[in-house]
Amino acid sequence: MRIELATVAGSTDRPNEDWVATALPASGQGGTLILLDGVTPPQGDDGCVHSVPWFTARLGGSLVELSDSRRDLTLQEILAESIRRTADTHRSSCDLSHMRTPQATVVMARWDEHEIEHLVLSDSVLLFEALDGSVRPLLDDRLNRLPPGSLASEAIADATVRNKEGGFFTAAADPSVATRAVTGRTPIGRVRALAAMTDGAARWTEMFREGDWADCLGVLRKEGTQGLIDRVRALEDADTERAHLRRSKTHDDATAVYAVL
Repeated sequence: MRIELATVAGSTDRPNEDWVATALPASGQGGTLILLDGVTPPQGDDGCVHSVPWFTARLGGSLVELSDSRRDLTLQEILAESIRRTADTHRSSCDLSHMRTPQATVVMARWDEHEIEHLVLSDSVLLFEALDGSVRPLLDDRLNRLPPGSLASEAIADATVRNKEGGFFTAAADPSVATRAVTGRTPIGRVRALAAMTDGAARWTEMFREGDWADCLGVLRKEGTQGLIDRVRALEDADTERAHLRRSKTHDDATAVYAVL
C-alpha cells in the first residue's frame, strides 16, 4: 500500500482550514482516510471563541480514533458521535446554535480485507479507481442542485439553504447531520486506488474543466498530490480575467490524498 498527501493554504495571511489524516492498523490489514474542509465564516460574529482549524482538528481527531477503534460502528455513527464529542468540548463557552458555528465538509473511507466503506458530506470529492482503470466519483452533489440564486450572497445562503432541508449540509454541531451524508460499501477487490480532495484541489476538474475525474486521477498517479495542486495554482494565476474564478477567491486551501491499495 502507498499513500501520498499534500495540502497548501490558499493564503499566507490566514491558516489552512483543511485537515487530513490517514491511519493503518497495527495488524497491517485495512486503513482509514479522513479529509475535512473547514468552512471559512464571513467577517463578524460566528458565536464561537474558537477558530475553524481548532474545530477541524478536534473533529478529525475523533473521526480517526473512532474509525480505527470502533469497527463495529458505521461511518455515519462515527461521524455523529464525533460531532457530539466536539460540540461537548465547547458547548459551555460558545453558541452552537449560531448558523456559522465552526463547520466542515467531510470525506471518510475505511477499508479492511473485504470492503471499503465510504462517507461524503458536502462538496469535497472521493474517487475510486477500478481494476480496469475506470474512475467512479462518489459525490454529495446537493450544492449543484440548489435553486438559482441560493448562493448569491452569504446572507441568502445562510437564510435559505445552509444546513436546511432542500439545501446542503456540513458537519457543525448537530450529530443528526450524519444521516444526510452519501454512504456506501464496495468490495475491496474492485478498487485498486482511491483519491480524496477538497474543492480547492478539485478545481482542476470542477472549475477549470481541464479533464474529467479519470483525467484528474491520472494526474495524481503520474505527478502526485503536490503536482495536482501545482497545476491548480498555475490555472488560478493565469485566470487574470476571472473567466473561471468569477466570484470565487483566487486561491483556496487545497488538499489531496492518493492511496494505492
